[in-house]
Amino acid sequence: MEIGAQLYTVRAFTQTLADFSLTLRKVADMGYRTVQVSATCPFRAEWLREELEKNGLRCVLTHTPADRLTGDTERVIGEHTVFGCDHIGLGWWSFRPEEGMGYDDFLGRFAPAAEKIAGAGKLLMYHNHDQEFRKLDGKLILERLAEDMPADRMGFTLDTYWVQVGGGDPAWWVEHLGGRVPCLHLKDCAYGRKMAVLGEGNMNLDRVLEKAETAGTRWLLVEQDDCGGEDPFDCLRRSRAWLASRGLM
Repeated sequence: MEIGAQLYTVRAFTQTLADFSLTLRKVADMGYRTVQVSATCPFRAEWLREELEKNGLRCVLTHTPADRLTGDTERVIGEHTVFGCDHIGLGWWSFRPEEGMGYDDFLGRFAPAAEKIAGAGKLLMYHNHDQEFRKLDGKLILERLAEDMPADRMGFTLDTYWVQVGGGDPAWWVEHLGGRVPCLHLKDCAYGRKMAVLGEGNMNLDRVLEKAETAGTRWLLVEQDDCGGEDPFDCLRRSRAWLASRGLM
């Protein structure tokens, strides 16, 4: 398994091309070799490819706006091909019909997009929050997604923090979705639902890592949406140091 940085952690420093370029360099200087591109300023695919190459980085996953995923699928696929990324991610879906984001809305919009993405040799990736642990017709939404979207059409970017906040066991879900979690968002959870640097919260991350290894996870993406006023770059550095202490580099 390889360690990567989810750039959403440092999103405040990716809102201009100049800042984005500097952030990629700083992340590479910490020792990260893979990244997820998320919540950045607009960029050309060729620009990102050059910046990644310059810093010895590889983008293994994105979060791409839902409207682009479903309304401009071919162009999104082409852009990801330019910068060498095979996992095209959706970061949020509320599953609330009153918002036009119900469960049937999801299937109707994303099943065709997922088929096109798979046909291009890539994979649509779904990122959970806590709402996927609501029950819909007696079954967890996350369970229904796994049943209704075939493994060769959609994978899961399982987020350990949101699984725990939703009432689930992150390690169990990594194992349960084995083979469908190539990318894992590693995020610790401290008392009071506080997001924490890895190893500084209360989650049993050693068990999560054990299950990820056997479940076929390839990329461990460090993420901390809320750094509690701390420097997010320092949070990424400390999380990477904790993973290194577990023999992961």
